[in-house]
Amino acid sequence: MQTATVDQAAGSRALAASQIGAAVEHELRAAQFIDIHTHLYMPSLGPVGLWGIDNLVTYHYLEAELFRSSTIQPAAYWQLSQREKADAIWKALFVENAPVSEATRGVIAVLQAFGLPTESEDLREARAFFAAQKLPAHIRNVFKLAGMSEAVMTNDPLDPAEAPEWLKGAEPDPLFHPVLRLDRILNKWADHWQILAGQGYQVDAQATGKSTAEVRRFLADWHARMKPVYMAVSLPDMFQFPEDSLRGRMLAEAVLPACREFGIPLSLMIGVRYLVNPALKLAGDAVGKADLRAVEYLAREYPENRFLISVLSRENQHELCVYARKFANLMPFGCWWFLNNPSIVEEMTRERLEMLGTSFIPQHSDARILEQVIYKWRNTRRTVGPILANAYRLLAEDGRAVTRADIQRDVARLFRGNFEKFTGMKKQ
Repeated sequence: MQTATVDQAAGSRALAASQIGAAVEHELRAAQFIDIHTHLYMPSLGPVGLWGIDNLVTYHYLEAELFRSSTIQPAAYWQLSQREKADAIWKALFVENAPVSEATRGVIAVLQAFGLPTESEDLREARAFFAAQKLPAHIRNVFKLAGMSEAVMTNDPLDPAEAPEWLKGAEPDPLFHPVLRLDRILNKWADHWQILAGQGYQVDAQATGKSTAEVRRFLADWHARMKPVYMAVSLPDMFQFPEDSLRGRMLAEAVLPACREFGIPLSLMIGVRYLVNPALKLAGDAVGKADLRAVEYLAREYPENRFLISVLSRENQHELCVYARKFANLMPFGCWWFLNNPSIVEEMTRERLEMLGTSFIPQHSDARILEQVIYKWRNTRRTVGPILANAYRLLAEDGRAVTRADIQRDVARLFRGNFEKFTGMKKQ
């Protein structure tokens, strides 16, 4: 009891300007983040989750870099086994060149975190290490190294590899929260409507008749099965709403009513230009500036809905902050895809802090391979720390004392509380 009293007194004591930076670093290290958007999976969903050195090195960001630093052509690369692909990337990007890009440096950070060599000519030792890991224990260790308590998944009910595991009754895991992903329904209906029809839903190729009502029933069934914390879709830079299109009707008549009924947000990730270079496959997507008047319309005309919003273009970020100031049902989050570089993260986070205070979610990992969360959250702490420290120093200079308790509260809000409150995971 006496120790707690002493800690409380220390936490409420005004910090000197010279103490603020260290206090921020300490609280960021101590905090357990919620990673609000990943492509990671709980073990009960089977082999859809990716982990280990060969998956890390063949991540599509590194594949894109390979074709700039090697003579190998995409068509020849795709014919290789995964191990051969990893060896080719390791040789080109880590042996023949210094791994200074964000994506390559991330692999180095992961190897360092596990005490593995970072300057080897090959991947033999790393492969042996990962082959010896048992996945459930490895997940817990990775989360500990990343400083995160939970990950939010991306769960597609039309994914032929994942859906059967849910239908068999996948065992929940407190480390993972489901999300109901809608891309195949909203963006690729022509290729997937027959799956719904095969499951007994009365839908057709043009989404006429009962189709939207049946999609809403489909969402209700999967909400009951998954218990997602939100629904989500990635959208092209040309996204418009309202719009007389299949996607527009599905949003208005099925998705938005379902989110209201279930009391969960809809996450819109806007600005993708798909496969501008099809030869690169997953690495071939690009970025486009979006018209955010669609976001304005949604926030204004659907006040009972809540929207998690991430936009891919750097040029859209200021406009998104302005809309967030106007609509409390809009929550900006993360620095997505090509924005997840320290120079841009710094700019975006500073801008959001200046305009929104601590009422946003600074980052998510978007990790596709388990171990990526180690370097992604290390980078976030390293980048966000000086930004927060500078904001507190300016506040102190302008006459408001800053305490360790202030910093601890704000870090918890930014990296946990805002998400828990906005999704309803934690009632306020």
